[in-house]
Amino acid sequence: MSRKTFARALAAASLLCASAASHATFVVYNTEASFLAAVSAPGTDTFSGFLVTGTTPSPIVRTAGAYGYTASVDSSTFFGAGTVADPWLSTNEALANITFNTFSPAVSAIGGFFFGSDINGQFLPGISITLVATDADGSLIETISNSTENSFRGFVSTGPLTSLTVTAVQPSSPAWPTVEDLTLAEARAAAVPEPESAALLLAALGLMGTMARRRRN
Repeated sequence: MSRKTFARALAAASLLCASAASHATFVVYNTEASFLAAVSAPGTDTFSGFLVTGTTPSPIVRTAGAYGYTASVDSSTFFGAGTVADPWLSTNEALANITFNTFSPAVSAIGGFFFGSDINGQFLPGISITLVATDADGSLIETISNSTENSFRGFVSTGPLTSLTVTAVQPSSPAWPTVEDLTLAEARAAAVPEPESAALLLAALGLMGTMARRRRN
């Protein structure tokens, strides 16, 4: 085997080994369609039945399809936004954060529509929303600038999801963080190495063992 061929085999082996040892990371999707294409068995909580005319004590336990989760607000209560026909999850205090956690074990993806609402619980244009997605290996911060009712973000991890926190970046007048149609799902299974790649890995490892013996002799 030539040095060039060996180098290629060694590079392929290194990539495969690195892939196997990689940590969980997030992939962010900006549209609902692309997010749904990257996950399996999605379930959506439309917040049906959520009170839109008053406060709701925090935390609340909800379901999205087959998945369970908890939503909580720090130092505040929830306050419904939107309409009875199309309720949104929001806070009673503008500076409060919404945190989703305690997901069912299979959940490794979360998405939804994130924007700001006014004191009357109606959509407020031009508000930036900060999202912090966390899994066992760390957090990813994503900011939606000038959010609209169609501002979607989806996070897909290779490991179990720990939490998602939603915050409204305050403009000159108060804005309340608001969530619509929260979707939980499982990430699609990662692709396994092709037979040719696996054979190349074994060949490279075998060759490295042979060269080591030659050097010792």
